[in-house]
Amino acid sequence: MRVGVLTGGGDCPGLNAVIRAVVRKGTQEYEYDFVGFRDGWRGPLEGDTVPLDIPAVRGILPRGGTILGSSRTNPFKQEDGVRRIRENLAKNEVDALVAIGGEDTLGVAARLSGEHGIPCVGVPKTIDNDLSATDYTFGFDTAVGVATEAIDRLHTTAESHMRVLVVEVMGRHAGWIALHSGLAGGANVILIPEQRFDIEQVCDWVESRFKVRYAPIVVVAEGAMPKDGPMVLKDDTTDSFGHVRLSGVGEWLAKEIERRTGKEARTTVLGHTQRGGTPSAFDRWLATRFGLHAIDAVRDGDFGKMVALRGTDIVRVPIAEATAKLKTVDPKLYSEAGVFFG
Repeated sequence: MRVGVLTGGGDCPGLNAVIRAVVRKGTQEYEYDFVGFRDGWRGPLEGDTVPLDIPAVRGILPRGGTILGSSRTNPFKQEDGVRRIRENLAKNEVDALVAIGGEDTLGVAARLSGEHGIPCVGVPKTIDNDLSATDYTFGFDTAVGVATEAIDRLHTTAESHMRVLVVEVMGRHAGWIALHSGLAGGANVILIPEQRFDIEQVCDWVESRFKVRYAPIVVVAEGAMPKDGPMVLKDDTTDSFGHVRLSGVGEWLAKEIERRTGKEARTTVLGHTQRGGTPSAFDRWLATRFGLHAIDAVRDGDFGKMVALRGTDIVRVPIAEATAKLKTVDPKLYSEAGVFFG
């Protein structure tokens, strides 16, 4: 059997660990051949491949990013996209695909497998941790660690200058990074997409913090929205899956806080630093296990499934089920953090 592997969507710490595990186990135990497709779904669309064997995956476990490259290409938005993928798989003698990605990449895999009979196995990847059916996605732990370290460092400069520091972290629809890093880093306000925020309340929390001679840290997810307004965006351009490019709420929030309270406010946008660099030990462990179980699913012919973490077990769930809805922050979890606001 020959197996194709691709990585789609935003890059993420741990992608290379998945690739390594798939190739190592598939080659050593099942004697499969592998081919890597470049840049997500663009690879199968255009027949752009790279050799993928054990020498190719040596030393990549601690590397961030993906040796296969990535993109947000949507084959269903391309002319004859399914036909082109089918022809390129046949040309390269590929019998099955392992698709590593988030909501969009796996959504394509679900349709190709369920509607068009192209055998796919999915591996969940997103630093936002917003894929349902799995307790955690790899990349999330690394992103939280990066954000927490940044918050730790910002506390001292905020207090030295007695200014408000707004930290914008990733999180389009789910505030898991903001909640985890905000709690771990001792933030005084945490704003998430699931709960629209009242700017007056935010300013009250900021003022109360200054009354005890401490400068506040405000952590805001990029998808957080004010109670009486739309999502704050730098522009309204969209990608091939219809997503707008986020970022801007942190800068808007700092300006509003400064205007309403008279306190100096600054913004730090962590952006791509959260998903770059070497993966944490947990993400290497989880990504490796996902890869081992993904190639087992290929061996079993269990296509249309995604590997998922449940407790400490790796299970298989239908890809369509895993991408049907996002996993968002439970209001009860968010309310726990409220005791530290202000």
